[in-house]
Amino acid sequence: QVQLVESGGGLVQPGGSLRLSCAASGFTQDHYVIGWFRQAPGKEREGVSCIRSRDSRSYSADSVKGRFTISRDNAKSTVYLQMNNLKPEDTAVYYCAASESIIWYLNPKLDGRGYNYWGQGTQVTVSS
Repeated sequence: QVQLVESGGGLVQPGGSLRLSCAASGFTQDHYVIGWFRQAPGKEREGVSCIRSRDSRSYSADSVKGRFTISRDNAKSTVYLQMNNLKPEDTAVYYCAASESIIWYLNPKLDGRGYNYWGQGTQVTVSS
């Protein structure tokens, strides 16, 4: 059973930075995708970034390109989301999610319906 544990959320001022971590375990395949999603109050869930195992190929939403960077540390089985130049509209609960589907691995998307494992979420608040 895949388990995902997020950490690193908090309160930050506009223009500040945070790094989220997703500690992952329990994969039975060596091909998988880990993604970051977020959901603000009253809004739909939004895909932020995702990264593939093996080649670390990544994809990001246009709303965060140039500000957020996804990466992974295989030795620590952890995926990171470095968030810079944060804006109030980035305020949300951020979730880590994973998929072991080979179909999803070959064509990763920022669509939550393709991910079947989810973490508990971590709150990010951007406010002065």
